[in-house]
Amino acid sequence: MLLQQIATIVTAAGESGHEELAPLIAPPLVVGAVMFALLMVMLFVTLSYSNLGKRHEAVEEHSDPHRQHPNKHDHGQGH
Repeated sequence: MLLQQIATIVTAAGESGHEELAPLIAPPLVVGAVMFALLMVMLFVTLSYSNLGKRHEAVEEHSDPHRQHPNKHDHGQGH
């Protein structure tokens, strides 16, 4: 039953003629070029931050034997 309704709707839409296309802001190639340019700008901005991790040498973490590490995720299960 449902397939018959879908088929009827599809054939009715096909017989109604050619639908009018939505208007574009610019030709498709211009839209694609602008999108590509924006993505390239975002790529270069992202790459410009890649040197932030290379400013200083890695420092070992100080291990304090007296530091307490509370188990904040224990909800009374107990281990």
